[in-house]
Amino acid sequence: MSVIYVLLTISIVVALLFFIAFIHSVRSGQYEDAYTPSVRILFEDEVLKPEDSTEQTAPETQKTNSKSKQI
Repeated sequence: MSVIYVLLTISIVVALLFFIAFIHSVRSGQYEDAYTPSVRILFEDEVLKPEDSTEQTAPETQKTNSKSKQI
């Protein structure tokens, strides 16, 4: 019978520790961003290779350079 009292005391202490950790995480702002996880699936995470990124930016810089030369 005394083992039940020991186990009950230990379980209450552990439950209080988890409750304190939860309260601390809520107050520190852990759960404030409710918008980003819901829309994260809508965005594509494409990683550009270095050679791809230079090819895409090169025509844009050529256009701006040709416009600046005309002015």
